[in-house]
Amino acid sequence: MSDGTSADAEASADAEELESAEEATPAETAFGVPVTWSHGQRVLHPSTDQLVETVEALRADDYVSVVDLCGVDYLEHMGRAVVDGVAAERFELVINLINHQRGERTRLRVQVPESDPTIPSLFDVFPGTEAQEREAYDMYGFNFENHPDHTRILMPDGWHGHPLRKDFAVGTVPVQFKGAPSAR
Repeated sequence: MSDGTSADAEASADAEELESAEEATPAETAFGVPVTWSHGQRVLHPSTDQLVETVEALRADDYVSVVDLCGVDYLEHMGRAVVDGVAAERFELVINLINHQRGERTRLRVQVPESDPTIPSLFDVFPGTEAQEREAYDMYGFNFENHPDHTRILMPDGWHGHPLRKDFAVGTVPVQFKGAPSAR
């Protein structure tokens, strides 16, 4: 007699597969790019070539601010479903915009190839992305074309590599906190 754990695991796997399939199949398009929905939020999937045009269209549609711009490294999840017609890449740039008038947020998921992590900068459309793009460059190695100050923002200038990449070697740096007993 089974204890139910395999049935529970199978049901959970089926639910995850269904959720993944629902997210992967676009039911619509907006601004010429595929759209999916996640937790009640519209998600657009522009290519790197469509990114600036899509963000400009969102700005014209009263999306007044980029709330967040960050990178993701899917090194261990390369086979994930993204959306029909869009190939999953190792890296992804995620951008969240807000429309205060309608109380809406829209997320953009841009697939960024490991072989050429180059993305057009959004600085000319939303100047507030300057620091966020520098952070994505510093932590993931994304190159933002036409960025006004493409330099490190968190790591020292002489730092080699990008510490939020999943294949970045984890090292140790001895840190002594004030008031903590010293290790001997």
